[in-house]
Amino acid sequence: MNRKERTEAKVQELFHMPAAGEEGTDPEFMQILQGFIFGDACYTGSLDNRMRELVTITVLTVNQTLPQLTAHVKACLNVGCTPVEIRETIYQCAPFIGFPKTLNAISTMNEVFKESGIELPLPKQGTVETDKQRYEKGLAIQAPIYGTEIKDRYTWLPGEFAEAVPKFLTEFGFGDYMTRNGLDGKTRELLIVIVLAALGGAEVQVKSHVEGAMKVGNTAEEIVCALVHACGYMGIPRLFNALNAAKEILEVK
Repeated sequence: MNRKERTEAKVQELFHMPAAGEEGTDPEFMQILQGFIFGDACYTGSLDNRMRELVTITVLTVNQTLPQLTAHVKACLNVGCTPVEIRETIYQCAPFIGFPKTLNAISTMNEVFKESGIELPLPKQGTVETDKQRYEKGLAIQAPIYGTEIKDRYTWLPGEFAEAVPKFLTEFGFGDYMTRNGLDGKTRELLIVIVLAALGGAEVQVKSHVEGAMKVGNTAEEIVCALVHACGYMGIPRLFNALNAAKEILEVK
């Protein structure tokens, strides 16, 4: 297939509609957009449609581009993502972008689910039953991948914060989200890399989580593929920032 044929095929696959033609106020821009994202990026690398769409809704959640999130939640469903997978992808953005933005994305997602006849609320996926488990289960996931890096780094914090901040990370970042069913650990870690890359300014964390993503089974090619796929939504500078931050990890594995 040539580029135009690839674009048409992918748009049909994802959105069940034709690729952009001469309609609308800005047909040239839409053709450039679709040609790059759906004719080029979607055909480069190993990730399948399902994983690419989870990457896409992650970036759109971070960027709060909610009209586009609506379209891509629909695309996720069209390519076989389950409602639970979509929800878990958006839920786990909260530790990185905050609750208000995550709530905006959840509201957008739920509107699509309602329109699609999906019954809400979706089945619960939590596995933590007590506050003690929240810490212990979170630490059981965190420690083998990231060790005690955060606890060791922030011993200088005043008073109770030296203990509270690392504990909050373990309980909130890992206990509340990484312990949940609905997405496997490999997928969760890959999508966290995308969250951090899309945020911008989090290159230290990008590097750490690229290493973590590889420890749980992601290949360098899969990580680069996800980042390159995301660049049409987050911009090329953030792609290069993420690649540069993780270069020494990605190029030797």
